[in-house]
Amino acid sequence: MAARRRTEEMRDRVVLGEFGVRNVHTTDFPGNYSGYDDAWDQRRFEQAFRVDVIREEGDALEFDMVGIDAAIANAFRRILLAEVPTMAVEKVFVYNNTSIVQDEILAHRLGLIPIRADPRLFEYRNQVYSKHMTWVPLGNQTDLFPDADFRPVHDDILIALLRPGQEIDVLMHCVKGIGKDHAKFSPVATASYRLLPDITLLQPIEDEAAEMLQKCFSPGVIEIQNIKGKKVARVANARLDTFSREVFRHESLKNLVRLARVRNHYIFSVESTGILPPDVLVSEAIKILMGKCQRFLNELDSVPME
Repeated sequence: MAARRRTEEMRDRVVLGEFGVRNVHTTDFPGNYSGYDDAWDQRRFEQAFRVDVIREEGDALEFDMVGIDAAIANAFRRILLAEVPTMAVEKVFVYNNTSIVQDEILAHRLGLIPIRADPRLFEYRNQVYSKHMTWVPLGNQTDLFPDADFRPVHDDILIALLRPGQEIDVLMHCVKGIGKDHAKFSPVATASYRLLPDITLLQPIEDEAAEMLQKCFSPGVIEIQNIKGKKVARVANARLDTFSREVFRHESLKNLVRLARVRNHYIFSVESTGILPPDVLVSEAIKILMGKCQRFLNELDSVPME
């Protein structure tokens, strides 16, 4: 039983040493750990998996995704960056531009301005051939989208500085697209994840050593308590740590602390460009990931059995 507990602990933690990292792989692929039943089990996955929303402020969202493989976490991040659709300026018809900014640079800047238009109301562009040429009136779009407020997300994005007498007169066409086609369609400013820090004090650390230990970590990680007249260090909030490994620079401390990360606990940070709220982006990314899984299952079902 003791050996099994040690194996489980080794599986659950990525340990940071002074000069390297142990148990660096974060995969659940069967066979990584000898003598351990690591075959994937749906019931066990459903019991362990959870999503906890930690903080949502404006266009920023922080949530924990626990009980998944690193490949799934990274796939989810990449979908947020490159596959959740948005609307962006695609064509710029320049009628007059007497500013110092060249037409091409102006068009590029306009394309990077986030447009507040729900992409779920629009369809993707199709490949166009001569048979597709047809007349489409624009007058009824007001009736199609009566509650729409299509405009830039921010009103204070500087496009160009104009001298007296200069002007810019352009007509812009917006289309629906995804970030892997062009960065202007990416709906997030940042989408990242990190493993949950795990800090263990291997023995009591007191007085001057406690104060030195507190300075080795990010503010709020180590707390000093007064116990029977002694200053005693304790881990208050390991989540705030950025793993600078400063503690390994002190000979008196480096063997008293174990730095690790929880292998299957991912802290996601998503910051929207403002086109859609971050919680909606997460929901859309989940739908896209589910669609990918369903297409893969359909492909498997279509393979003839020998």
